[in-house]
Amino acid sequence: SRRMLFSGWNAPEMQWEDTALPCCHSTVVQFYVEDGYLDMYHYQRSGDMFLGIPVNIASYATLLTMIAQQCNLKPRIMKHTVGVAHIYHNHLKQVELQLTRESLDLPILNIKRKPDSIFDYKLEDFELIGYESHDGIKGDVAV
Repeated sequence: SRRMLFSGWNAPEMQWEDTALPCCHSTVVQFYVEDGYLDMYHYQRSGDMFLGIPVNIASYATLLTMIAQQCNLKPRIMKHTVGVAHIYHNHLKQVELQLTRESLDLPILNIKRKPDSIFDYKLEDFELIGYESHDGIKGDVAV
């Protein structure tokens, strides 16, 4: 099998003055190729379980699908680990509401075309099939 590892944590290039908090999501991402499938393991150094983690999971699952497409592989498994998972005090009521909701069927991500490069995707290339959601739950970002 083949493997690739990358880190989104490049401290000398971080623009700390433009950021309220250090980057939480992309510490290490590792890809594995096996029998025509691409799997991903994503380690995230820190994560806001109410606001951040759902977006991070969707983003990295999309990245897995894009890279698989570029490599003529099928996306398969995404494993996600969070070093410091937390729920902020100002999100407790929202989390309690979220926990009362029934799970809905997951949508299917369809990428409508294969660009020449990973950098050439456009928003119009992505389509969610069968997407359903409950009403949104608002919460302030804790800084």
